[in-house]
Amino acid sequence: MRKLIAIVVVALVVASPALAEESIRVFDAWARASILASRPGAAYLTIESAAEDRLLGVTTPVAGRVMIHAVEKDGDVSRMKHIETLELPAGERVTLAPGGMHLMLMGLQVKLSEGTTFPMTLSFENAGEITVEVSVLGIAAEGPREAAE
Repeated sequence: MRKLIAIVVVALVVASPALAEESIRVFDAWARASILASRPGAAYLTIESAAEDRLLGVTTPVAGRVMIHAVEKDGDVSRMKHIETLELPAGERVTLAPGGMHLMLMGLQVKLSEGTTFPMTLSFENAGEITVEVSVLGIAAEGPREAAE
């Protein structure tokens, strides 16, 4: 009986990362090329969670800090607002895109050059950490679908 329990525990430990990736899908991760490393960059992506979860934070080796920003509109004026966590309703897609929510890349270590990629790790309350490759598109890009056309 102990042997069976040990086998089940080992199987669950090995399967945990795979289960996390199945419960949350992250796709279309991209960033705009930057003119200078001294200016902040922005990254965008879409997250789909099978179960209710929250994005707690994001890290990447190309930036000293990554902040989740929402955009609030007051008449004709738009302002960025830092949010601590991003709620992910079960079964819904949450898209971060230009003009809306985005990931602000503060303290860039290098200039983001078109055609390159960089890793970004997203930390979720329930699903744990998921690392994605972020494609760097042109300075005026509107998203990965536009780049493919």
